Amino acid sequence: MREIFAGLPWWVKWIAVPVIALVVFGGLIASVVGFVIGLLFKVLVFVALVGGLIYVVRKFMSSSSSRGDW
Repeated sequence: MREIFAGLPWWVKWIAVPVIALVVFGGLIASVVGFVIGLLFKVLVFVALVGGLIYVVRKFMSSSSSRGDW
């Protein structure tokens, strides 16, 4: 494989081959990147919701304990 690329011009190695790889595997790369971004967004929403829930529960618990016993 190295001998095949050794005889080719620089533009074939550094421009044509990556462009062909992007054309062939572009859909696969886009779907993987989309999946990862979607997963990160869902994780971020989950963390925000859990953090909000913890904040609301702590706020409620501190306000109810400051009122005294029923």
